[in-house]
Amino acid sequence: MASTLNSPISDFECISLELLAYSVMGVKGLQQFVDHTCPAVKEWVDLKEMAEQHQRSHPECSPVVAVDTMACLRYWYTPEAWVHGGQWREYLDSLKRFVNAFSTAGIGLVFFIDGVIEQKKRDEWIKRRLRCNLEIAEIFQYIKANACQPGTEMFFIPSGLATFTRFALKSMGITTKCSLREADYEVANYARLNECMAILSQDTDFLIFDTVPYLSINKLSLEKLSTVMYSRGKLCHSLNLRMADLPLLACLLGNDIVPENTVDRLKYRCLDEYLPKGRTTGQRKQIVAAVAHYICSVDHSHSGLREVKRNLPCYSDESLLEKGVESYILPGQSSPWLPRNKISPVTQQCEMPKFLNHRILQFAREKHIKAESSMVYKVLSKGEVDCSNTLEDELDADLPGQAIVYRPARQSIYGILLSAEPNAQPDSARLYPTVKEWFVYPGNLLQQPDLIRALPPELPGGIPDLQTLWLTEGPAVEKLHYRMFLACFGLQDFVQEFIHLELPSTAVVCCLLLYMTLQVTTLCVEDLDAFLAQVVCIRDKPADHLAQIQVPRVDSRAVHLASLFVRGLSVLIAANSACGFPFKMVDLMPWEVFDGKLFHTKYLQSHNGCTMEDLLEKNDILVHGFQKIKVLINTVCAGKNRILQSTPRPLAPARDRPEPHGVRSHHNFQRAQPTHHQRYQGRYAQPGWTNSAQAGRRYQPRSGSYNK
Repeated sequence: MASTLNSPISDFECISLELLAYSVMGVKGLQQFVDHTCPAVKEWVDLKEMAEQHQRSHPECSPVVAVDTMACLRYWYTPEAWVHGGQWREYLDSLKRFVNAFSTAGIGLVFFIDGVIEQKKRDEWIKRRLRCNLEIAEIFQYIKANACQPGTEMFFIPSGLATFTRFALKSMGITTKCSLREADYEVANYARLNECMAILSQDTDFLIFDTVPYLSINKLSLEKLSTVMYSRGKLCHSLNLRMADLPLLACLLGNDIVPENTVDRLKYRCLDEYLPKGRTTGQRKQIVAAVAHYICSVDHSHSGLREVKRNLPCYSDESLLEKGVESYILPGQSSPWLPRNKISPVTQQCEMPKFLNHRILQFAREKHIKAESSMVYKVLSKGEVDCSNTLEDELDADLPGQAIVYRPARQSIYGILLSAEPNAQPDSARLYPTVKEWFVYPGNLLQQPDLIRALPPELPGGIPDLQTLWLTEGPAVEKLHYRMFLACFGLQDFVQEFIHLELPSTAVVCCLLLYMTLQVTTLCVEDLDAFLAQVVCIRDKPADHLAQIQVPRVDSRAVHLASLFVRGLSVLIAANSACGFPFKMVDLMPWEVFDGKLFHTKYLQSHNGCTMEDLLEKNDILVHGFQKIKVLINTVCAGKNRILQSTPRPLAPARDRPEPHGVRSHHNFQRAQPTHHQRYQGRYAQPGWTNSAQAGRRYQPRSGSYNK
């Protein structure tokens, strides 16, 4: 075997394994192998029967399924419309049906949310984000060409779905946990320690962990409550491996820690050795078996792992395989492939900033784990945050990306969280701390994080410490919470105007729309009217009514605006978390204030010049509510020298959707260079910079002429 592994690369080895792997999470090519080459690993199971068996074998506890939330989002999002910003009330109903199906069968659920991106997986995260950028560009190209939503083969999860799902589950009283490390690891460990019935996911990493049975979410029939169970034991039997060998198998196939290009050469040489001479058909089906055959030939020890390392490219990290294997070893477990007596630690320690009160960090940590806050713990513990892709048009020069629009607000949030340094100097002489941001926006190749200054909002008396803000009670502190929240969006001088609004959700939306209007100078009267109309019209509309709305055409600008609004709600959640929760989280949820199709129809009506009465469905109560909010917005804008202009946009007529075979012509799509509005920062020169070099990543000022 050694001589074969050191031989020159054959022509066959040059074929990219990108074409061979399923586009799924986890181990590259393993899902395809168990689905098509080794079906014995799969077994259809009735979950009710499985629960009964579990109850008999574990009479001291009820059957519980640990749910990998991120892997289930696509299954839960059942509405047909996805491009308009999200059908949130329909989605909430879908979640309720899912939970009820299990509870009716006597099966408990514990949901896990990804809370961090570990450094060892950052490269893979970046690759996925850049791939998603291309997919989003293709979606907008399709919308502009056809004025309708693409087919399901181009489906993209609505922006913010993962963020809002945790709060939806919490609102139902369901146990929901946000991870402190890689969620897969925490799911596997929790399920093992708590003797859960199974793990529900669609991630082949759960075939590698030595934990409870792994169930498929993609194969789940909610009506029958049955799905496919993947068996580790049968996988090992078919490959002639031991359970302890599975982590090495995962690494040599490629996963989120060990890149495919690091192991491609080794895989193909394993394949050349494994296949009969002269055989040229069915090679890709045999890659998993070939790698397993190679593992069997290696000494099952740490010295054997070092032998495997020698067959990887010389430029690869020497500890990469060891890190990869270790990532699957749960607390208290060991592996023959790791150094002797090396046992996975039970807990993962977190460095605490020197200036931070331990009680404060513990409070933030508990809120994070319970999925009751957003962003706060990551800022305090690591000084690093991230945000995935958003459905926004990078070629629209008039509309900036959400990452840029909400950066000033985030800077204020960071400032509140990190302004507790002792012996702080006056603002004029002070060096502000920075936060690392991994945010996706046009032109950002994610080669390094943006370093964003934490700039506390300007308030009389300064910023209170977090002890006062979070752990002190009383009417005076409640008012402080409210003012601090508004200060994150530059609206601290208008507390009384907001307090007089009837509903908290109205105040929340008013805050967001004011911020958007002040930051995005191309937002016009028609845009604002569309947002306000859908906010007042949605209040009493049930999900089934909203589902019946027919959108006559899809406008790319409306899609971008909808995503901008929904992402803004997630920033409001972060501000609410940082400022001591002046609002109940439910008041900030999209199903309370937004529906994608409803907004889209209002946008089309508004830009088509319809009357206010028609826009508000000829309802006098809605007209009154609309006018009250608009007066407040216009008053605040006037006070900040922002005058909204009427700029109706021409609307393209709808076209018949092309046949499915014509949809994927976007493979020939040539990506144009993104443009960006000159008022917004990021990698683009800003007003006020003295030279272009200053417009880079570090120590950037707030953007938006009106956010003062």
